[in-house]
Amino acid sequence: MFLLWLRVAAILYATACAAVFPAVLYDQLRWRKICVHLGGMAFFFHFVSVVEMLVLAHRWMPVHVYEIESLLGFAFAGLFFLVWWIYDAISLGIFALPATFFLVLFPSLGPGHYVFPSEGVRTSWLVAHIIALMLAYAALCFSLLASLMYLVQERRIKSKLTARESSRWLPLEWLPPLDTLERLALATLEFGFPCMTVGLVIGSVLVQETTVGAAFFLDPKIVASFVSWIVYVLLLLIRRSAGLRGRKAAYVSGAVLVIMMAVWIANFFSQVHRFGPR
Repeated sequence: MFLLWLRVAAILYATACAAVFPAVLYDQLRWRKICVHLGGMAFFFHFVSVVEMLVLAHRWMPVHVYEIESLLGFAFAGLFFLVWWIYDAISLGIFALPATFFLVLFPSLGPGHYVFPSEGVRTSWLVAHIIALMLAYAALCFSLLASLMYLVQERRIKSKLTARESSRWLPLEWLPPLDTLERLALATLEFGFPCMTVGLVIGSVLVQETTVGAAFFLDPKIVASFVSWIVYVLLLLIRRSAGLRGRKAAYVSGAVLVIMMAVWIANFFSQVHRFGPR
């Protein structure tokens, strides 16, 4: 039964992750309450699963990898809720809850070798993985493009020249207003983030069916992928909390795009991220 409780906890952690981002990025009290309640329920079911798992094993120390992962995720969640209870720091959940979810996800699939019901199901998950990551890359590219257009439009306006005074700016009359470009850059950035998150989650599930196992997380390409996800989160936080706009936003978006492109190129040199023979 401990596996059932762990799967329930994984689902609740996933929904808490979905709620923590609007709670932190938009400072919405409703999502804040949803996040805390769902996370608390997940922590409770996780606690039941851990106790039952160790009782059935007739020991109080983890031995197998999936036991260590489950206990580590439990420690992550426990520390987060302790800090939240003392300091009311819900913003830490934007890192702690996804980390807990990833740690719980793999042992919730079962201690054995996970197998998809059919090759068609596996192919569908693989296609979804690729599409989600492609949408994330495309969204970030659009965000960078909008930021660059913002810089051009800003310079054009500050020059105080009209098309009659200088023909240099004549081809740029079609550029949207600065406010529109700024909202477009932020909207595409926020759209790409859940796509990237879903892509990483699906990829993590897919690799559990291969012979790679835990070595999946030792591959530099995989490490770089999760680092780029963290950088993506930091970019969203900075833009929201510091009000990053215009030139600085374009520079930061460009830096994130360079990191993600490096991760994409590293895929061709990765010896693990190939989903080879199972």
